[in-house]
Amino acid sequence: MRSSILRRTLSTAAIPPVQLTTLPNKIRVATESTPGHFSSVGLYIDAGTRYENPRASGVSHFLDRMAFKSTTCRTSEAMSNDIHSLGSQISCASSRESMMYQSSHFHKATPLALSLIADTVINPIFSPEEIEVQRDAAAYEIREISAKPEMILPEILHNVAYGLGGLGNPLLCPEERISQIDADALRANIKEWYRPERMVIAGAGMHHEQLVELVDKFFSSLKPSTTSSQPSASRSNTIPSPHLLSPSSPSVGKTLTRAASYLFPNNLSAHVPKSPSSTYTGGYRFIHDPSAEFDHLYIAFEGVGIHDDDIYALATMQMLLGGGGSFSAGGPGKGMYSRLYTHILNHYPQIDHCASYHHIYTDSSLFGLFASFVPAASGVSGGNTASQILPHLVHQLSLLLYSPIPQVELSRAKNQLKSSLMMALESRSVEVEDLGRQILVHNRKVPVTEMTDKIDQVTPEDIQRVAARLWGLESRSKATVVCMGHEDTGSWKEVFSKYGLSSV
Repeated sequence: MRSSILRRTLSTAAIPPVQLTTLPNKIRVATESTPGHFSSVGLYIDAGTRYENPRASGVSHFLDRMAFKSTTCRTSEAMSNDIHSLGSQISCASSRESMMYQSSHFHKATPLALSLIADTVINPIFSPEEIEVQRDAAAYEIREISAKPEMILPEILHNVAYGLGGLGNPLLCPEERISQIDADALRANIKEWYRPERMVIAGAGMHHEQLVELVDKFFSSLKPSTTSSQPSASRSNTIPSPHLLSPSSPSVGKTLTRAASYLFPNNLSAHVPKSPSSTYTGGYRFIHDPSAEFDHLYIAFEGVGIHDDDIYALATMQMLLGGGGSFSAGGPGKGMYSRLYTHILNHYPQIDHCASYHHIYTDSSLFGLFASFVPAASGVSGGNTASQILPHLVHQLSLLLYSPIPQVELSRAKNQLKSSLMMALESRSVEVEDLGRQILVHNRKVPVTEMTDKIDQVTPEDIQRVAARLWGLESRSKATVVCMGHEDTGSWKEVFSKYGLSSV
């Protein structure tokens, strides 16, 4: 009896309490008091490329690149010296649905770190000289990424899947827009996006009251929009997270193993800012590249957003399909039991890489498979055409739809998904990012144990039901196909139809 009580006490104590305070100007402050030698603090803003219109295209990319430059309070040299004195990692990152400014540092450096973040967000100068330097850097970055199919093809995939606008907007500034990005454009979008009701400041490793006081000191000058739908609350509104008896991260785009906030479905929709609408269209695109070493083929369907309970089944499907590279996927724990490894990589040596992916957003997602393979047109023995590889990928989706998943295989995938979530959260920087994003999207922190419980509830019938919902014939779903290399796929819709998948 005593040992049982002790186990419950220890596991309960292992769950760090979360506190959430909304300041008078509606900026939300959240902390998770986990022990450690370092602290992490981050600012998360409901912004990003999804919010860009044609006049603002490329602004998010430049706001990312212009972070921690000269401000009205610090020269460029002073900013650089303060960053180096932190002895930490401080960065800015833009994505389709958020802007993130984050630092990991020794405990005593929290005030300086938050001061630097506030300064770069509230007081930027955007000098012509610094913008010109970043124009050159952005042009170089675009050339580098465009030359790497594994990085540029997911961007092309989004554009084909969602068309122009919304989630179809590129993460990188379009090349023709580089010269048009100036200080006025950056300030205009900061004024529109960087409002306190769209902001969350999250911290781990410091007292909640300390972070609230620092945020009040550095961010109180920000005034909320009078038309905001965000709820207001007093500074004394602190909400501890629920205590449970059991213990509790990408390429371009986010995955479930990067941050748990992309998995938990929302129960507080009244408090969540509404994102601009983005319509999934599907479609096909072929990029001719006769000099490529490998051909590349992507297929996708629109999945569910993070507010949908079926996100758990879809996340489990991605782990079950798995896959990887021909030189890295075969080790223990690296996917050797996943379907794409055992059914494709293990049988076709001409396929260099084959994996599943899942890009998740608030109201939509892209779920699919891709393969990189030796092209037949290259003259290398054993090469293939895209039309020969496509049936293998489509067949794997059809198996999820028409063949029951063995329980042992499903259990393995669920265990891998749960361990990936929990291991990702061992990182202090991922922990604070997860906290900030959850508060930004759900207005509360959800213990990872609740997510693992939902994963445990996924059944073989759920897998087939969700597969039918997303790409079954009766779903009338539109497929997205992107091919890059020597030859295109030919009559790809006939392949989808042959295997009983929707393609309209």
